[in-house]
Amino acid sequence: MISRLSNHLAFNEAALKLRATRQEVIASNIANADTPGYKARDFDFAQALGNAVSAQRGAGQGVGLARTDSRHLAGKTSSTLEAELMYRNDIQPSIDGNTVDMNVEMSNFTDNAIRYQAGLTFLQRRIEGYKSALQSQ
Repeated sequence: MISRLSNHLAFNEAALKLRATRQEVIASNIANADTPGYKARDFDFAQALGNAVSAQRGAGQGVGLARTDSRHLAGKTSSTLEAELMYRNDIQPSIDGNTVDMNVEMSNFTDNAIRYQAGLTFLQRRIEGYKSALQSQ
């Protein structure tokens, strides 16, 4: 029962983790806006989410861990969410070589924060629906 519930929430979990990672990357860009030679970085969210979802699907089909003793804990395949960081194309290069554009970064930061909050709200509503289905009336 719990594994089925976990499978239903796995997509949302991956999306929220990637949103949090992207927020850190964008915050790093903003923090280094005055650093000479700093190159702004970002990743393709859709591609990273697709990779995470396909990795989750493949994790259930892989080779399981052998438990040689009943006291061993059940193993779990690691599903690390890794996004390939790329350098952002500079719109207006600065004299010192910094490619951070604060307007673009603040726009991306706000957009990502709103999408993260929407994901949390969606997940909260989904969990509330599961709770109400499991409670006796």
